Amino acid sequence: MIRAVVVDVDDTLCLTEAASFALENDVLAAMGRPPMPRDVHLATWGETLLDAMPHRSPGVDLDRFAGLFPEWHQRYLADGRLDVIPPENLQALDELIRNGHTVLLLTSRTASEVGHLLDPGHVLAGRVTGAYHQGNTRFRKPDPRVFDELLAETGLAPDQCVYVGDSPGDALAAGGAGIRFIACLQSGVRRLADFRPDYVSAAVDTFPEIVSAIKNL
Repeated sequence: MIRAVVVDVDDTLCLTEAASFALENDVLAAMGRPPMPRDVHLATWGETLLDAMPHRSPGVDLDRFAGLFPEWHQRYLADGRLDVIPPENLQALDELIRNGHTVLLLTSRTASEVGHLLDPGHVLAGRVTGAYHQGNTRFRKPDPRVFDELLAETGLAPDQCVYVGDSPGDALAAGGAGIRFIACLQSGVRRLADFRPDYVSAAVDTFPEIVSAIKNL
C-alpha cells in the first residue's frame, strides 16, 4: 500500500524551467556576463544550480553568482514569476491526503530556495508534512541515497512510497532506492523515451493525473 507520495518541485509540482532560465540570465546580466543559450539550460536542467552554472556560463564566478542569486530569487518570488502552484495541483494534493496519503517534497534545491514553500502562510502549509533538500540530505539525485533521511525519519519502507518527478535522474534515484516512480511530462522538456523504462511505474501528462495513477499502482 502506498502511504507516502513524495513530490519533486521543479517542473513537477510547478513549472519552473522557463522562469529559472530568465532568473539565471538576469543574475548573469547583473554580473556583466552574456546570457546563456536556452538549449544549454535545457540540457543541464535537473542538475543542482551551482553544479550546472559552469556549463551554462563557462568561466562564471560561482561565489559572486551565489551571492547575487538570493536577491534576484526573492524578486521573482515577490513578482509571482516563480513557484506558482496551479490550483488544480493543490486540489490533487488535497485528494491524495483525503485518500490517506502523506505528501512530502524531495528536491535538489538548497534550503534557501525551498524555504518559502515551507512557510506557515504558504498554500502548501497543511498539505506537505516534510521536505528534503540540500540542507537536510547528504546525497543528491540521481544517487538513490538521497532518500536515506526521508526513509529513516518517517520510518517508511521503500515499497510504501512513490516518487513523482520530471527527470531521468529522478527516476534513477527512486528506482535505485526501490521506490516506485511516476514520470510527470507536463513541462514538455522530457519525453517518456528519455527515462529508463524499468524504473517508471506510470507516466502522466499533467500533475493532477497522479491521483488516478497512484490508485492503479
